[in-house]
Amino acid sequence: MGELTIKMPDVGEGIAEAELVEWHVTPGDVVREDAVLAAVMTDKATVEIPSPADGKVLWLGAELNSKVAVGAPLIKLEVAGETHEEKPVETAPPPVPEKTVEPPKAEVAKPQPASVNAPSTTVARGVASLRSEGEKPIASPSVRSRAMEAGIDLRQVPGSGPAGRITHDDLEAFISGVNRPAKQSGLRPNTSENEVKVVGLRRVIAERMSLSKSRIPHITYVEEVDMTALEELREQLNRNRKADHPKLTILPFLMRAMIKAIADYPQFSARYDDDANIVHQYGGVHIGIATQTDTGLMVPVVRHSEALDIWGCASELNRVSEAARTGTARREELSGSTITISSLGALGGIVSTPVINYPEVAIIGINKIAVRPIWDGTDFVPRKIMNLSSSFDHRVIDGWDAAVFIQRIKVLLETPALIFVEE
Repeated sequence: MGELTIKMPDVGEGIAEAELVEWHVTPGDVVREDAVLAAVMTDKATVEIPSPADGKVLWLGAELNSKVAVGAPLIKLEVAGETHEEKPVETAPPPVPEKTVEPPKAEVAKPQPASVNAPSTTVARGVASLRSEGEKPIASPSVRSRAMEAGIDLRQVPGSGPAGRITHDDLEAFISGVNRPAKQSGLRPNTSENEVKVVGLRRVIAERMSLSKSRIPHITYVEEVDMTALEELREQLNRNRKADHPKLTILPFLMRAMIKAIADYPQFSARYDDDANIVHQYGGVHIGIATQTDTGLMVPVVRHSEALDIWGCASELNRVSEAARTGTARREELSGSTITISSLGALGGIVSTPVINYPEVAIIGINKIAVRPIWDGTDFVPRKIMNLSSSFDHRVIDGWDAAVFIQRIKVLLETPALIFVEE
């Protein structure tokens, strides 16, 4: 009989030592070739140390949780034959992070000659492969035990794990006679970075938003509005509209409700010159319509909306919005608003916090309509509910006044006949 001294293996990536975290054997144990003797941990991974030969454990060279230098004696085995030189064992290196390159295309290799212990298989390069001549298979004890029970020679089983390690899936595929390709995730880290210069309209928008938020202390007030009656009226008006009348959306109704509310509370159709400390209140209601275009957010203006009926508001709204989207809006159609509407249409969400169109003092934001169960005093009934999310310049608009203004709009929208009453 002879002795075989197993050294601490080189686990790769320039690591000089590793921490011994687990012994799988004790002195006196009889081990078989490829049985796991110990496990060591680096800052990259935990690596198992297999036995290079059959033998009996004579000596353990390190304490648990101690650091062991690469090449240091780790364990001694009593083996058949003469005394063996000290030798390191080969282990599966820790996984290496994937490089951001195109994966190699799989090429089907020629079938391997049949083994007496296993069926022939077809192997895809880069997916799972057999090891070179004389190379020992790498596998966990449970895989080895299962292979032994099935009478499988692991040297004939392609491994898809790190360093060709054989997994349970590899063994299962081999037993079934089909070499299953290793699962290849389509997910890859994306390390790209794009620099987008903020220029043109986008820069103007950025400057105006920054100016608004830096100079205006915003207060946002949200109220729930029952739009059921208005929606019924809108559908009826659209069914019976004249040929030269545009199709009505919610916005013309909101515009007319705002006009009537502003008649009672003129401080909301205003612009604040904060350098001169002067609030300019306007008799004319010039409503800005926040409009998304291919180049960014623009605010075309429906001027003197107080002089337009519901159909006139709809027509002018359509005209200036289309001019903004097509880039044909005139300068005067993109300036001079005294209060603005913000709407995301069907994407309106539940609540928003619209940014005031500086130097105005108020912006009215509408959210999407949703059918919700509402208690009517005796039962829950389905109603079409929409939130109004509105922001105000808190330097000149008190929270109470903002709430009163929105409540007035709410009453008009929930009782749409009042919108058409001339006072």
